[in-house]
Amino acid sequence: MGRGVEDAEDAPDDLKVGDLKAGASKHYHGHRERLRGRVLQGDGSQLADYELLELLLCAFIPRRDVKPIAKEMLVRFGSVSGALGATPQRLMEIDGIGETAAVYLRATHLLLQRTAGEEVKGRELISNWAALLSYVKVRLQHETTEQSRALYLDRKNKLIADEQLGRGTVDQAPVYPREVARRALELAASSVILVHNHPSGDPTPSRADIEMTRDVAKALGALEIRLHDHLVVGRGEAVSMKTLGLI
Repeated sequence: MGRGVEDAEDAPDDLKVGDLKAGASKHYHGHRERLRGRVLQGDGSQLADYELLELLLCAFIPRRDVKPIAKEMLVRFGSVSGALGATPQRLMEIDGIGETAAVYLRATHLLLQRTAGEEVKGRELISNWAALLSYVKVRLQHETTEQSRALYLDRKNKLIADEQLGRGTVDQAPVYPREVARRALELAASSVILVHNHPSGDPTPSRADIEMTRDVAKALGALEIRLHDHLVVGRGEAVSMKTLGLI
């Protein structure tokens, strides 16, 4: 059998012939084992951010020292969540990350989204606000284009559906009040929470955000459906338009 897929795709181009000889010293092998050992011994919480990324990269890039790659990810994307939330295309801009590693890193982020979603699915959202904020941040804070979503709730404020309303440019995504109202009727929703992100990182609602929110509230109100809130997600935080007195 030949090399594994990631061996072929992500082995460094400048690998020396001598490095492939039996007995060639790989200083990072011992380092990898020490990191794995700390996790197996239950001490993984003490690992630095770059060390956790190293461990993840080890599974996808088996024949290279991945510490410089992990550190570059943190520099480039600012945080662990930013690194995992980056698109495969942006990840592949980093030397050493090929297509396979980029796909698996993206899959890791998708798993984090699913995990956060499980924390809100079937739960009364208004009394679990912290879980809701965590969910929308994991889902949207690192998106590079603006995305609008609607969370449709039942009479007990439990989540019926989380659906995308529109995806647009870096500063706008279309939302049509009549479509939000129509979908709420189809789902027999009693209330709605709007959510969208600001790729700039600043969650401050714009004038257009405020006007659109009031239009949606009016369309829903005509059907006796309540607009609970509109959350605007920035880099690391989400703001409530209701709390700001804008609804």
